[in-house]
Amino acid sequence: MTQINPIELFLKWYNRELSLTNVRLPGACCLSTIGIDGVPNARFVSLKDVIDGKFAITGSINSRKGLEIEANPNVALTFWWTETERQVHIQGNASVMENSLADKYFAERNRESQIVSIVSKQGQELQNVDELTQKYIELDTQSSGKDLKRPDYWRGYLIEPFRIEFLDFKSTRFHERVLYEMEHGEWNHQQLQP
Repeated sequence: MTQINPIELFLKWYNRELSLTNVRLPGACCLSTIGIDGVPNARFVSLKDVIDGKFAITGSINSRKGLEIEANPNVALTFWWTETERQVHIQGNASVMENSLADKYFAERNRESQIVSIVSKQGQELQNVDELTQKYIELDTQSSGKDLKRPDYWRGYLIEPFRIEFLDFKSTRFHERVLYEMEHGEWNHQQLQP
């Protein structure tokens, strides 16, 4: 693996996977956070974009992941790509994205997802599914033919990486692993044993 900027390498690998895969959510990745109780937590989210070297994800800042990121912005993203048999593990610092960018991503969501994001208090205990369904129906009816406004708590995060590990699986089991780390404003890398 030749030495290049790891963000460029990520995009090269990601675009290669996108060109081969038929999965419905090709940007799915595992977001790991440090739980408020000190226990690691993980869930799958969707990569929206890579902007100026930062990885963009979206969701409710009132959710468990949002509360955990607020308490400790050190997070990890892990990608597994089946078609190319590659894994990328990213560690970085998450910061809340600006409103205009969150507005853009919210507008790109399908209407059903927008409504659920507005009526659901993500991650809180569900008392009555029928009440939540009724809220969904009411909002859908009231806003028919209108654009929906992004709720203030629906934002997103930009994750600025300080460590990126690339793992290229080989049939010989001598997988190719390269670790990039940001040190003094520059990316340094080292080959790791499989």
